[in-house]
Amino acid sequence: MKVLKFGGTSVGSVESISKLLQIVEKEDKNTGNPVVVLSAMSGVTNLLSAMAGKASQGGTFRDELKELEERHFEVIKELLAVSRQNPVFTQLRILFNEIEDLLQGVSMLRELTPQTRDVILSYGERCSTFMVSKIAGQEKDNTIYVNAADLIKTDSSFGQAKVNIELTEMLIRDFYEKNKNKMLFVTGFIASNDEGRITTLGRGGSDYTAAIFGSALNAKEIEIWTDVNGMMTADPRMVKKAFSLPELSYTEAMELSFFGAKVIYPPTMIPAFMKKIPIVIRNTFEPDFAGSVIKHNCENSNLPIKGISSINDISIINIEGSGMVGKAGFSGRLFSLLAREQINVILITQSSSEHSITFAIHPGDAVRAQQVIEHEFELELLAKKLDTPVFEQGLSVLAIVGENMKQTPGISGKLFHALGRNGINVRAIAQGSSEYNISVVISREDLNKGLNAIHDAFFADLHKTLNLFCLGTGNIGKTLFRQLQEHRQFLQEHNGIQVRVVGIGNTRKMYFDPEGIDLDNWEKALEGTNQIADLSGFVQKMKDMNLPNCVFADNTASLKPIEFYHEIFSANISIVTCNKIGNSSSYEQYRLFKDTARIHGVDYFYETNVGAGLPIVRTLKDLMISGDRILSIEAILSGTISYIFNNYKGDVTFHDIVKQAQEKGYTEPDPRDDLKGTDFMRKMLILARDAGYPLEAEDVNIESMLPKSCIEAGSVEEFYSELKNENAFFENMKKQAEAEGKVLRYIAKLENGKATINLQMVDDSHPFYALSGSDNIISFTTDRYKERPMVVKGPGAGADVTAAGVFADIVNVGAQ
Repeated sequence: MKVLKFGGTSVGSVESISKLLQIVEKEDKNTGNPVVVLSAMSGVTNLLSAMAGKASQGGTFRDELKELEERHFEVIKELLAVSRQNPVFTQLRILFNEIEDLLQGVSMLRELTPQTRDVILSYGERCSTFMVSKIAGQEKDNTIYVNAADLIKTDSSFGQAKVNIELTEMLIRDFYEKNKNKMLFVTGFIASNDEGRITTLGRGGSDYTAAIFGSALNAKEIEIWTDVNGMMTADPRMVKKAFSLPELSYTEAMELSFFGAKVIYPPTMIPAFMKKIPIVIRNTFEPDFAGSVIKHNCENSNLPIKGISSINDISIINIEGSGMVGKAGFSGRLFSLLAREQINVILITQSSSEHSITFAIHPGDAVRAQQVIEHEFELELLAKKLDTPVFEQGLSVLAIVGENMKQTPGISGKLFHALGRNGINVRAIAQGSSEYNISVVISREDLNKGLNAIHDAFFADLHKTLNLFCLGTGNIGKTLFRQLQEHRQFLQEHNGIQVRVVGIGNTRKMYFDPEGIDLDNWEKALEGTNQIADLSGFVQKMKDMNLPNCVFADNTASLKPIEFYHEIFSANISIVTCNKIGNSSSYEQYRLFKDTARIHGVDYFYETNVGAGLPIVRTLKDLMISGDRILSIEAILSGTISYIFNNYKGDVTFHDIVKQAQEKGYTEPDPRDDLKGTDFMRKMLILARDAGYPLEAEDVNIESMLPKSCIEAGSVEEFYSELKNENAFFENMKKQAEAEGKVLRYIAKLENGKATINLQMVDDSHPFYALSGSDNIISFTTDRYKERPMVVKGPGAGADVTAAGVFADIVNVGAQ
């Protein structure tokens, strides 16, 4: 036989009770009469508690009492045949009158004792169980209402009574034998002492009732029906990717439940644990879902951990001082004191030097704990053998749990890497020798981020989520959004990464959505927002959202975002940028960005600073970290200039080919940034720095290809006019090259720490002679690639390839 327990949400409405009855009917057909244990209707226990509190203060409770009646009567009217309603209404009115009489007595005495409170709260289960038993009885005539107070015997610790297991099991077995052919509907939560006075079993009391009955009757299984799909890997309200665990051990379930998983309360599992009776957590509203089985022997799991749990609000107390070192009995004295004062200790950690002890308690106990500790250790404090205890609030405990953690190397490393990479400071750590649990104390404001970061780190079958903030919605930004949307499925299937764009900004507006922005409608969302663009506000919002695995993508060519890079890195947010200004300004700034990213354990990827999507920066980095020595670098790193000189032949004028390049999107907004060699210089400067040379912009020797009049033109329009005026200058260069069988190439070279850029005429023996389109080319001569240099060649400009390079950098952040 089975014991079926239904929680408050399962008896909370007409709809849920209908589902409950269907589940019971199905079980009855499959295995015979189950024992059904019921909680009060959802919210009723809190309602009764509030009424009792008001009565003790002399307040009115009429409205709440009326609400209590209406909720129960509504269910009866909907689910019970009219001919059967009056006897049930009559009995419920008797119960409600008893509640009213008790509350009147409390109001007159202005006193609410624990014993009276237990009696008042017991009516929640008594009313719901009586009501449901009668509704079930119209389809099955062998149902019987059972007041568990007649069978479960406890001491007189009202509110948290301790069960006399031996006597209780004897009474339950005896009662069950006499009613073997009946379906028992049993009140959860309530019991009675030896004098027959009502007691309650405390938090999780109805689950405890089910476990007691299951143990007494040696049930095949105890099913806990609630409103979630079993035990989850994390709190689904905080971790959207949390999923149900098919099975877990009693130890794992107890550890998860102790640290905040509210599906089941740890002590309620003990009777089942002792008899090795499986406990199944199932969802009343999805009865076909298998749920989670808690049992003695679980199948081997490939999951490194079973779940992540947390206690949202705790305080920690740190006690330290020389008087603790080698002092036998100090810890016993401290924790005995807390036990006497009924102060529950959640977590303890002590340094191996014995110089300090840190422990966590509930915030409500913090002031009292401080007072009793300072009183108990008054002499030690006065003698300076102990420092004044330090109390910290606004903290949370986060715990990873699983039997597979035992003797598995790397679990702790993965945990702390995930926390550290997301800038989450650990205030205290605790792990028992059993290795079933590693607990850390962190700031409460980091709890959500920590849970999600750790969930992504440990559950590899899920997709790691990168939260992306994008600045710039020009050609590159738009193309990037399109590529992210088009390749979303591919990324998830082949890279295990989900990129969720959560913030978009341009020079006019900014828009945020922590759940992710729909990339099919991002323009509409951005235009529809009333948030005016503000870079400082954009960065602050990124920090305030405090999401895990954050990436900031700078798709602009503006100086302004660069001013915030240091602040972004310091907030443990990685940066991916196609903006060259940050790395090509002062060497001091370049070094600051690299060092800050390293110190905070985040990524700084800028592949598209040089050669758009070509693997140039990464290739140089790989050569360097593998110990190769760079002898020289030769390059054409301007897709614009490459396009211009590859197509500057025949009758076309230099003015026309530059205009054409700008129309195709190859040039910077002002083409002179390319033609003056400024953009080229920035790229070469970045490569020189990445190669280990601390060069400044003025150290790069640039020979301009433009006449002075073109360089000094006041606007882009005037620049184009001067190009026409200087046509003869460019024609002479072209004709000279053609006459010698050569082509014009604008080439940069880094050798012996010196960088030069100049216009050269090269013949067909040169590797740069055969360039076409807007291709870039770079040649690395190193100790390993001396006789035949390593060459990288391909398109080095255009929105598609640049966006693809940014895309690749984002994916590489996810791979870290």
